[in-house]
Amino acid sequence: MVDQKNSPQGQTGTEQDNEFQETMESLMQSETAGLEFPNQGEIREGVIASISPSQILVSIGAKSEGVITGKEIESIPQTEREAFTVGQTIPVYVKDPEDQNGNVVLSYTRARESLGWEVVEKLQETNEPLDGIIDGYNKGGLIVVVSGLRGFVPSSQLSSARRAAIQGDSPDKWGKSIGEAIQVKIIEIDRARRRLILSERAVNPESKQSVKERILEDIKEGQIYTGRVTSIADFGAFVNINGADGLVHLSEISWERIANPNEVLQVGQEVKVKVINVDRDKKRIGLSIRSLQGDPWSEKASIFKVGQLIEGKITRLTKFGAFAKLAGDIEGLIYISELSESRINHPKEVVKEGDTLTLRVIKIDEEQKRIGLSLRKVDSGAFADLDMKALAAEMNPDSEN
Repeated sequence: MVDQKNSPQGQTGTEQDNEFQETMESLMQSETAGLEFPNQGEIREGVIASISPSQILVSIGAKSEGVITGKEIESIPQTEREAFTVGQTIPVYVKDPEDQNGNVVLSYTRARESLGWEVVEKLQETNEPLDGIIDGYNKGGLIVVVSGLRGFVPSSQLSSARRAAIQGDSPDKWGKSIGEAIQVKIIEIDRARRRLILSERAVNPESKQSVKERILEDIKEGQIYTGRVTSIADFGAFVNINGADGLVHLSEISWERIANPNEVLQVGQEVKVKVINVDRDKKRIGLSIRSLQGDPWSEKASIFKVGQLIEGKITRLTKFGAFAKLAGDIEGLIYISELSESRINHPKEVVKEGDTLTLRVIKIDEEQKRIGLSLRKVDSGAFADLDMKALAAEMNPDSEN
């Protein structure tokens, strides 16, 4: 039993207990005064208290210091990590308000990333440019770091000046760009998918006319480019090379006979082209696809020789002669004057479509890619010696002569 005489001011035991409890609560409140306990997912500014190879202690105004350790410290880019100093203020993301050791678990990279998304989302609204650093590349374009985020600049969104400076098809062509500064604008954001698409071209857009004028200054006949089909007309296809459109005429698309470019090309298709003509006065660029391919006509025509007798099938008639299909799907022409010894007004007087005839090769024009044929000279005495040699060779295939 408490002696009230010895109690301060005659307090009872219960009153003393209440006073002691209030005193302890007051002391605890004074110790935690000004401390805001962190919540998971919160981003705070912290001050680096100490740095070691295995962990970084950060003061964030809580009852204990937060810690960046393990994979979180490894995820910090080495150049940034090496630049950290004690006393430096950095943003941190609260992963766990209290782990089993009583520490607040923090992440620097997640804080940077979250703040980065906020920055780029605001800049997308205002359409302001961002300063970035080229950090990598792939076949489709460049990887650029902006506000701590890795974004992608498709090759079609690079400036025409950058595309013009680097030629070739290999992704390695961008290797020298790594580490370079680049200014970009945002064209697509998907935070949930961590997708950030950027454009260098949107920062300083050039008019099509100015781009073409610049390209025309540097372009030379014989140069080879990889371009993209932008439009198709009956007479050819327009292909964009480094921001300027050039024309691939119908005759320069394929060695095979085609009636319309859309038989082999489509808008958006990537193609290799060769510059075959540059008209700076008219600001026209002539391109060719077929010149980069092997000429099948020359290969197929190599089996024919002037004076040779061959078999051909009449495919069509015109006022000036008849066309015949030869071996290898090559077409030759029998001029009207070579159809008969007698004068005729139209080839139909002598031949008709579908006829299979023995014909003589009288001309091979490599440049014009034409084979001249004759029906009337099949039995000509002028070729008698040649025919005899051909017959002898046919009968004695092992003979050298």
